[in-house]
Amino acid sequence: MKADYHIHTSYSPDSFVDMEDYIICAIKNNFDEICFTDHIDYGNESCYCCDCVNYLKEINNYQKKYSNKIKIKFGMEFGAQARHKDYFNRIFNNWDFDFIILSFHLIDDLDLWDRSYQRGKTQDEFNLGYYQEILNTIKVYDNYSVLGHLDLIRRYDDYGEYPFLKTKDIVAEILSHLIENDKGIELNTSSFRYNLEDLMPRKEILKLYKDLGGKIITIGSDSHQCAHLGYKIKEMKEVLKNIGFKYFCTFDKMSPQFHML
Repeated sequence: MKADYHIHTSYSPDSFVDMEDYIICAIKNNFDEICFTDHIDYGNESCYCCDCVNYLKEINNYQKKYSNKIKIKFGMEFGAQARHKDYFNRIFNNWDFDFIILSFHLIDDLDLWDRSYQRGKTQDEFNLGYYQEILNTIKVYDNYSVLGHLDLIRRYDDYGEYPFLKTKDIVAEILSHLIENDKGIELNTSSFRYNLEDLMPRKEILKLYKDLGGKIITIGSDSHQCAHLGYKIKEMKEVLKNIGFKYFCTFDKMSPQFHML
């Protein structure tokens, strides 16, 4: 099974790629399945809501057009926070999703990418605050499939790599909550494009998830252009096998489908 479960099209503000361009590229590269996961982020001036009506209409059209060549799934990436759970519940309840990535691009309604959230804080404060917001949110919000790029804060930490031991306890609490509630995590290959020192999430988190009993894991390129589609996914399957995982997942109507690595 060859699949990519994190793809952004022109329905996201940070991509300009037409949906059909990705589909043609995926077919040429022998993908069995792809899932579009365009952004919905909510928080003060960073609010962005994908045009769900036309987004789903376009996916439905391409599902029919390419039904004999590739499976195309309807997903979203929710950039959520606990304080906005009702907003995301309304969106989720209005649409028949296959898959939802729950991500954390903002904390306290402040962006990570432009360092608004990190500004004025120590490295300890913004790292621990980031993971605390994840834990707070998943305790009150349940309409998602996997946590995306769990340690995303590493992309935007100008101090360098933060010691995992300082966050291990709260990360373990997050992972345990996911496992208890039949949720999963994503292995996101954008770590290579951002030149991070480790995978995303880092191998220590992947191993901890496995040791705690975690089984649901998707692999996504976080593509924002066709050249990113499927990047390093084959290699990441080998990494997961070496850690001890036997399966990776795709999703259908929010239900995980397990495939041998």
